[in-house]
Amino acid sequence: METGTAGITRSADAEPVWTGLPPGLLRMRRLLLVVWAGVAALGVGLLLGLLAGPGWAALALLPLAPALWAWRMLGRNWRSWRYAERADDLLISRGVLWREETVVPYGRMQLVEVTSGPVERHFGIASVQLHTAAAATDARIPGLDPAEAERLRDRLTELGEARSAGL
Repeated sequence: METGTAGITRSADAEPVWTGLPPGLLRMRRLLLVVWAGVAALGVGLLLGLLAGPGWAALALLPLAPALWAWRMLGRNWRSWRYAERADDLLISRGVLWREETVVPYGRMQLVEVTSGPVERHFGIASVQLHTAAAATDARIPGLDPAEAERLRDRLTELGEARSAGL
C-alpha cells in the first residue's frame, strides 16, 4: 500500500487476493477418469479374452497405469486454477507447466454467462464465461459453486456496465 500526494491509499500495486476453485470440479473430473478408464479396460479385456485367450485379458490392466498418472495431474491442474477480482479488472490464472494469466478489464466485458451441464449440475458446480470485444480474450472460470458463479456474474456485469459507461 502506498500513499499518494493527496493522502489517498492506493492498492493497485498490492498483491491480488486469489480465490481457488472448490473441490467439486476435481471430484467430477476424477470420477469421469475412473469411469472412462474402467470402460476402456473392460472393453480391451473382453476383446483380448475373446480373441487371444483369458491370459491375454490381463494386459487390459496396463492402461490403468496412465490413469493413475492422470489422477495426479488432474489434482495439479485443479490447484493451478485461481482468480482475483481487482479494482479495474479480473485476473484468471491457470496452468501447471505453462502458466497462463488472463487479465480481463471490466470495461471490456460484453457478456458474462453462467453455464452448467447435466454432469456439472449433478456435482453442484457451474462455470462463468466472460465474453469481450476481442475473441482472443474470452475467459472462463470452471467449477464454481452455483451461488458464487451467480454472485460473480452479477458483480462483473455491474462493474462492466459502470466501466463501459465511462468510455
